[in-house]
Amino acid sequence: MNRNTAILLLKITCFCVFLGRAWLHINWDAPYRAFFWDEDLLHNFIERFTDMSWQEYVTSPDMDRFIQNSIKATGFFYLLAAIASLAIKPEENFASNKPRRIFNKLLGVVLLVGMLCLMGLAYLYCKEKFYHVGQFFEYACQFLSPLFLWLLIFNKIDLSRLILPVKIAIALTFTCHGLYAIGYYPRPGPFVDMTLNILPIEEPTAHLFLKVAGVLDFVISAMLFIPRLARPALLYAILWGSLTALARVVANFYWHDLGHTFGYWFWEMLYRVSHASLPLLVWLYLRREKQTD
Repeated sequence: MNRNTAILLLKITCFCVFLGRAWLHINWDAPYRAFFWDEDLLHNFIERFTDMSWQEYVTSPDMDRFIQNSIKATGFFYLLAAIASLAIKPEENFASNKPRRIFNKLLGVVLLVGMLCLMGLAYLYCKEKFYHVGQFFEYACQFLSPLFLWLLIFNKIDLSRLILPVKIAIALTFTCHGLYAIGYYPRPGPFVDMTLNILPIEEPTAHLFLKVAGVLDFVISAMLFIPRLARPALLYAILWGSLTALARVVANFYWHDLGHTFGYWFWEMLYRVSHASLPLLVWLYLRREKQTD
């Protein structure tokens, strides 16, 4: 796989991540209230610098509208970042065209700000889950994909130097997913529900299935860094990353409620594309390296 192919794959990845997040922010919700309604963090600030008591603040319709509008505004920025992901091009394409080069740099800024927004969102999910560190790093593939694209576009970094950071992002995502699957953190109910909706098994078997899947997440995360085992581990990551993303739609597919299936769960699937596309990027690189040996 050459550098241009890697850029194309990362552009598609970033587009899917940003577009999925954009739709969910604009049409649904995001955990911004975990910050704005944090009494320990904001109580003194609100009562010192506003004329409201904490109770008035958290029950204020105006504040609720502000939070909801902030969520939607971030969603529209994610939409801009999705467009920027496709529009951005390697700098050498505009070597003699200064206006286009400046515009391309602005697209790069949008990418980086989008990455910071995704990191902030991961932090809010982490905060919402009582600061489970694994919750934050489970999103590593998603919030680091724009950075990987930016590095290839603007730093002319050799693709070989990017492979290790991408492997680390994959390992973080799969390992942290595994921590929930094995029950190190409380196993999410949706994990069990999706398993029961897709597979013809009972609940105890579903819990066992998830434990095994979690252990495999740990195993393949370690295998990524063992040269002879990396390629089969990546094939598993591509498959499992694809299946866990598709599971959002398959487990919640109902003919009588297609609007909800494709109005919510499709977008939940879309921003998880990175869980399969980043392993695919590394696998294609390693396959080409083996062919040239």
